Amino acid sequence: MPEIVVVGSSNTDMVVKTPRFPEPGETILGGDFFMFPGGKGANQAVAASRLGGKINFICCVGDDIFGENALEGYKKEGINIKGALIVKGEPSGVALITVNSEGENEIVVASGANNLLTKAHLKSVSGLLKGADIILTQLETPIPIVSQLADHCREFNQKLIINPAPARNLPNDILEDLYLITPNETETRILTGIEVTDESSAIAACKAFFTKRVKNVIITMGSKGAFFMNRELHFTVKSQKVNAIDTTAAGDVFNGALAVCLSQNLSWKESIEFANKAAAISVTKMGAQTSAPFVNEIN
Repeated sequence: MPEIVVVGSSNTDMVVKTPRFPEPGETILGGDFFMFPGGKGANQAVAASRLGGKINFICCVGDDIFGENALEGYKKEGINIKGALIVKGEPSGVALITVNSEGENEIVVASGANNLLTKAHLKSVSGLLKGADIILTQLETPIPIVSQLADHCREFNQKLIINPAPARNLPNDILEDLYLITPNETETRILTGIEVTDESSAIAACKAFFTKRVKNVIITMGSKGAFFMNRELHFTVKSQKVNAIDTTAAGDVFNGALAVCLSQNLSWKESIEFANKAAAISVTKMGAQTSAPFVNEIN
């Protein structure tokens, strides 16, 4: 079976539902409180595992109850955690999330041990990386680690997918010869300076990525679907219409599902259609990893 390595963050999400988001300096009374396993890396790993992928997860957690519970959860999901690093005396990552009545969210992350993933640790698990058909990472991972992954994939001719979230600028050496980048509209604007509002602006943004030698681009546009482009073709895959309850991990589920499909050599269109369906199902449920669907739900 093709192997996928996810390198990324492990968090515990603390979620409060609220009718609306507070204004700066305002206190409002919210509704229900939930605590879920989260972190963009972990969300993507769990989504990919539930959808049939063979997943190795490289992450960093603290030696606290949050880290302990997280690692136990990944094992129950069938994820190989031999690449996990536990740092003594450090807190695990947490995210504070508010979700309004329309299912939109605002998130603040305290990265904790996620920031302590080191180049030395990545080197110590290079065997896991070399065995991967797809390597997937995000920007809750320290930039030096992302850079090291890019160097590794260039050296061993492997496929690296970067989901550039949360949005921040990336050095050109990371983007050079990158197999796939999957920004949303906001991340696209930050990385290219181009506001994506329609297909022509999406094409312009993709061409900006091509000048930095990125090979393939998928711009996710929420309810407007996902736009794909490489040097041979481009198309838009429409999103599924659903009643959104919580959009917290939609992008993570999309990327996890996409990685599974690409590792199985499905076409770009088939892969994006499948990933769109998975993401659509996820927003109909509360939580991050808990919202990731299983294959039978999509079929």
